[in-house]
Amino acid sequence: MNESIIRSATRHDLPKVLDLYRHLHPDEPPLAAARAERVWTTLLGSDFVTVIVAETAELLISSCTLAIVPNLTRGGRSHGVIENVVTHAEYRRLGLCRRVLAYALDIAAQADCYKVHLATGSKQEATLRFYESAGFQRDAKTYFEVRRL
Repeated sequence: MNESIIRSATRHDLPKVLDLYRHLHPDEPPLAAARAERVWTTLLGSDFVTVIVAETAELLISSCTLAIVPNLTRGGRSHGVIENVVTHAEYRRLGLCRRVLAYALDIAAQADCYKVHLATGSKQEATLRFYESAGFQRDAKTYFEVRRL
């Protein structure tokens, strides 16, 4: 889809980002407007976080969030973490997510990150192969999490 633009999100994008996130977690209740605004302001005001979006004339169709984490090892080089990777259901398999991830990886490279990692809860082989085709290694590290529900 060539008519889409990949860019960093702005404060005006919040409603469209929230609409797009319905394609990421369809069963999750909507975030209260005041809380969403507070979180969005914090995200966009951070020197460490970039929300990347693919936009058409009428809506946001793909996105991810990149956090650049300062680090005292690896010669003081930061590392990146990508989260909230999503593409609108009607726009999947058009290369948009790959472009969004490439944009995130470019930002991480400009920040001299020594690595960028991404986690997915998906067990679908097609999803895992997609991330590999975007440059991520499936078995590079073992990932653990503690989830507070």
